[in-house]
Formats: sequence, structure tokens, C-alpha cells
Amino acid sequence: MSAQSERFRANVARDRALASMREAEDAYVRALEEKGVTFEQRGVEDERIAQLRQQLEGAGALMRNAGASISYGWLSPACVECTGTGGSETFSTSFKCHRDCYFCFNYNLPDYERYVREGCPWERELADARDKTRGKLAVIGLTGGEPLLNLDDSVRFLKRARELFPHAHLRMYTSGDLLTEEGARRLRDAGLCEIRFSVKQDDTDALHERVLDRMALARRFIPDVVVEMPIVPGTEDEMHALMTRFDEIGITGMNLLEFCFPFHSWVEFEKRGFKLKNPPFPVMYDYGYSGGLAVAGSEELALSLMLDGIRSGFGFGMHYCSLENKHRSEMRQRNGFVGTGNPCFTFDEGDFFIKCARVFGEDRVRARQALEQAGCTTLLEDDDEDSTSFPRAYAQVAEGAGTEVWDAFFVAERDDQGGWLREVGVFPTSA
Repeated sequence: MSAQSERFRANVARDRALASMREAEDAYVRALEEKGVTFEQRGVEDERIAQLRQQLEGAGALMRNAGASISYGWLSPACVECTGTGGSETFSTSFKCHRDCYFCFNYNLPDYERYVREGCPWERELADARDKTRGKLAVIGLTGGEPLLNLDDSVRFLKRARELFPHAHLRMYTSGDLLTEEGARRLRDAGLCEIRFSVKQDDTDALHERVLDRMALARRFIPDVVVEMPIVPGTEDEMHALMTRFDEIGITGMNLLEFCFPFHSWVEFEKRGFKLKNPPFPVMYDYGYSGGLAVAGSEELALSLMLDGIRSGFGFGMHYCSLENKHRSEMRQRNGFVGTGNPCFTFDEGDFFIKCARVFGEDRVRARQALEQAGCTTLLEDDDEDSTSFPRAYAQVAEGAGTEVWDAFFVAERDDQGGWLREVGVFPTSA
């Protein structure tokens, strides 16, 4: 170990800050373990996932949103706008569904039971969205429940969405098994641009064949036919077979979703031998996304399937959407349009956190001298933490002075005074 590494390892102030962050992660995991949930050994998948990511990038895959999203070939405009600036919103006409998937997270949504009974107030919600965005949403989604349980309502929704947002990309999520030729024609005529089939690995062979047949039917009417499905660990053979069939049908694209535990029905996950990813989040925060926590092994299988799909020459686009990518969408909305009022903080266009650079302990003296010589006048001193923060644009200046620089991550949260920044962790600098 070098003398420099020894000095970094002995930085008491830095280690104290990192220990505080780790304690928050461990407390979160322990609280769930006390309720019976099982986590994988910490970091056990990291090396293999890093290898797969490197191989995918070498094969031409695009790393998006600081690697939370990985795409190859065609990518839905809806996926682009999920973390884009054009605006994307998803609505439901009802939460009714003829399926009962153990991993469904609709049960977590506000007023779930009411919207199953009464339907959702989509007309008002569409009008509110038009007023809020002045009719400039780039993407509008229709989900459920199952939208095809009431085709008339789905058609009415699409027509109204097209009236209020003439240029929006309209997509719809469905299990697919209820689609008919008449329904596909009516959906097309109502303006549907993209239909997304949610395929379940544990469906019967007969039901798989029906859904595959409905995909082929949809290709005759809907411009873009997409498969969007969670990648369940242990289903590699089934997924290879399904993806080969998707290619034969000629789908436009496939979203490979990181499989998640939705905070209910853990017994169903336990009996299948699943464990949760550990640590649960790259950056700890009480995210608003209701999809739950990632299942260990899902990301590794999804990336492996993408790599095999590239090597097999599949003609459809592929997109890995991690749980973290869902959170990145939230961070884009929270942080991307917020002015911090302090030049020390900047918005990171990669992962959408607000950040500043920071040094700890004895590094503060050398960093201050180098930063002042370079003309940096924005310094935030925290003697209680024994740290100095400054704009990330000066990170290399501080590193050049022999200091260890970290990124401090923040989330914009509003209070009675109009807003403030909540610190959520410190990580090795990416500036």
C-alpha cells in the first residue's frame, strides 16, 4: 500500500462521514430483515455485473443515465422522455385486472381499492396535465389494471389525449391476451403509437402462445410493438426461448425490467428462493416510486440476455431499465429544474443529483490553498464534520494538490420557505 493510500485510509473525518452513510443503509436492511425479508450478501454480484456492463459497452450498447439505463438499437420515445425534458405522464382508466401477479405493485398505490371499484378520474387528470404543461407533454401512457378489460374507455382516453396533446407519443400497457383484431384497429384509429405487452414467465405454454399470437396481430395495426417484462432470476432458458420468438414475430423493442419486490407477498418471493439486492440502493433516499426493492440476480440475468441478444443478431431494440433508472426519473423531476442559489452546487446531467465536491480532515488546508490560487471563491466550511465543500469544476485542482476529493449528493426538498437541499451521501468523485 502506498504512503498516499495510507494517508487516505487514516482520514478520520472522511471515515466518520462514510460510516454514518453505511449505518443508515444497514439500519434500513435490518428493519426489513426483522419482518422476514432476506437480503443477498452485500456486493456479491458487483464483479460479474461490472464485467457484463463492460462487455455490453464494447458490443455497442449505450450507457444512459449514468448506467442506470442501457440500450441497444431502437429505444422507445417513452423511455427517452422518462428522464428527458419533454414531459411524460402515465394514466389509468381503472385498476381492474383479470390477472393476479404476485409481484404487482398497484396495491401500493393511493386509493387502489376505490379505483378498482369506481375507475380512475382520468378525464380530470388529463385536463389538469394539459393546464400544467400547456399541452406540451411529449409522451402519454395508459396503464392499469388491464386497459383491455374496458376497450371503450381505453379508446375514449386515447382520443381525448390526442385532442389535448396533438403531438404526444401515446403508448399503452397490457397483458395482451384480451387483444382482438377489432380492438387493435380501434386503438390504432384512436391514435395509439405503441403497445407494450407484459409477458409473464410463469404463464402456461398455452397462454404464452396466445399472447405471442396477439403480438403478431398487433404488428398489423400498431406502429410499435414492445415487450416489457421483469427479468426473473432462474428463468434464463425460458427467456432465451421467448426472445427468439419475439424476434420471429418482429417486435420493435423489448424493455428488460429489473425484477422487484413490491413490499407485500414476501412469502411468494421466499418460496421461489429469491433474495433482495444488497445494498438496496446505490444512493439511500426515500424514493417515491412504488415498485419496491430490486431482487438479487435480476440485473445480472438481464444484462446477460441483452449481450446474448446482440450476439444472436436479434432485430429488435433492447433496453435494460433498472430500479435505479426509475429513481433517476424522480431525481430529474425533483432536481432538474431547481435553482440552488449557491454556485457551490451543480446539477449532474448524468444521474440527476445535485452535487458539490468535498474534502475532509487534513486535506482541507491543502485544498483551500490550491482552490484559492485557482480563483475559487466559493467554499463551504463545516468544522463539525471537519470538511470543506466547493464547486465540482475545481475537483481536479484539489486532487492535483494531493487531496482526496469526494462528491456530496443532495436532493431538492421543499419546506415552508420554498426549498432546501437534503444531503443523501458522499461518494468517490466522478467530476
